[in-house]
Amino acid sequence: MTINCKGQLIDLSTPKVMGILNVTPDSFYDGGRYKNDAAILKHVETMLAEGATFIDVGAYSSRPKAVEINETEEQQRILPIIELLIKNFSEILISVDTFRSVVAKACIEAGACMINDISAGKLDDNMLQTVANFQVPYIMMHMKGTPKTMQQLTDYDNLVKDILFYFSERIAAARAFGIIDIIADPGFGFAKTVAQNYDLLNHLEVFKMLELPLLVGLSRKSMIYKTLETSAHEALNGTTVLNTIALQKGAKILRVHDVKEAVECIKLVTQLND
Repeated sequence: MTINCKGQLIDLSTPKVMGILNVTPDSFYDGGRYKNDAAILKHVETMLAEGATFIDVGAYSSRPKAVEINETEEQQRILPIIELLIKNFSEILISVDTFRSVVAKACIEAGACMINDISAGKLDDNMLQTVANFQVPYIMMHMKGTPKTMQQLTDYDNLVKDILFYFSERIAAARAFGIIDIIADPGFGFAKTVAQNYDLLNHLEVFKMLELPLLVGLSRKSMIYKTLETSAHEALNGTTVLNTIALQKGAKILRVHDVKEAVECIKLVTQLND
């Protein structure tokens, strides 16, 4: 199971880590932490040294009730960061967390090699064509509604079956445009209650039937800290526990704030499976 990033084949038979770089002032965990070039470069250098294969850069917070920004502001936030990272880390593999095709196009042209779309193309009719034009790997996530409305959209006939149907439709749409490398993200925390998130994790292995690499983003999310009655800042241990379960159930990419711990998780689970 491989994906092509800038002509480099990334083998996902051994799971990989995607380190998170939020350049938003209001993300739920690290919002506003990386305000200048020096802080950004230090953080990314650390994540790469600790074993991150990909760096996922986001400039639009998708947390519930986040402030909406327009395309222009999103580009003004993210493009200088892409250019800064490419300049300082020539081999870096940058994923861009956006649901807007205009932002995706500009970032790929600036050197990014992957698009991470929380809407799977449903919030921008031009996204699938844009990804196909550049032939970059495409992460499609399950979500209902928008980040602003998703918390009210948690009704399902059958959670796992409904998400599988969603992916079958979105994968078919992406294939119709000629997109080759598709990664599926079941969307923990997006249009799902805490109980539904655990139900989804409990049945995660079912998504192997999609025959796509599976990305899991559990890092420091409310399903962890609400259950433990703590906070996002104290949710690293819980994150590691759930990442371990996700790996055992087939996750191929862990999207995390804490790279070192995720890499160790993969090493231990891989050793267990050998």
